[in-house]
Amino acid sequence: MRGQNLATKGIFLFFLCSFCFLTSVLLENSSANSQNYVCPADLETLTNLLLRDLPSYANRVTSRSNPINSPSGTYVILAGKPEFAPLTLGPGVYSPAAPVEGEGVPKQIFFTTLERQYLANRANLLQNYHWLFLVKSNSGWRSVMLYSQLGSYPSANPPTAPRESSTGIIGQSVQIWLRDCRAGVIKP
Repeated sequence: MRGQNLATKGIFLFFLCSFCFLTSVLLENSSANSQNYVCPADLETLTNLLLRDLPSYANRVTSRSNPINSPSGTYVILAGKPEFAPLTLGPGVYSPAAPVEGEGVPKQIFFTTLERQYLANRANLLQNYHWLFLVKSNSGWRSVMLYSQLGSYPSANPPTAPRESSTGIIGQSVQIWLRDCRAGVIKP
C-alpha cells in the first residue's frame, strides 16, 4: 500500500514537472514572437497605419453589432489617402493667436471610406467622408471627435450634412485601433 502511494506521488510529480517545463517553454516562445511595437509619434505615419487597418477594425465592429445570420449591414472595403490641411473652425479666416505645437492641440485628418451596404437582395456602394480630430497626450494619441458625411458611389447626389459620428462604426473603430496602438500591438 505504501509503495503504491509513492508510485502515485512519483507520477504526480512527473506530470507536474512536465507541465511546468512545457509552460516555461511556451512562455519563452510567445514572448520572443510577440514584440511590443511603439505607436508612432508622427501624425502622418500614425494615420497611414490607421487607414491601412481601418477596414478590418470597422468590419469587426459591424459584425459584433449585427445579429447573427443577418445579411444586412455596411462593410468597409477600403479607406482612402488622408489629407492634413486643416479647415477653419469658425467664420472668417482662422489664425491662432500663437502657433502652438505639442500636447492638447487637436490635429485634423480628412479621409474617405468606400463601403458596401447590404439591404434585402441588393448591395449599394457608399463613399463616406470623415473629418477626424486627434490629440496627442502623455500616453499617446486619442480621438477627440469625428464628423462624417454619407454619400453614394458613384456620386449621383451631394453627400449628407456632416454629423458627429464618434460613437458610430468608424468612430468606434478609430478608438479601438488607437487603444491597440498605445498598447504596442500594431505592426508597422
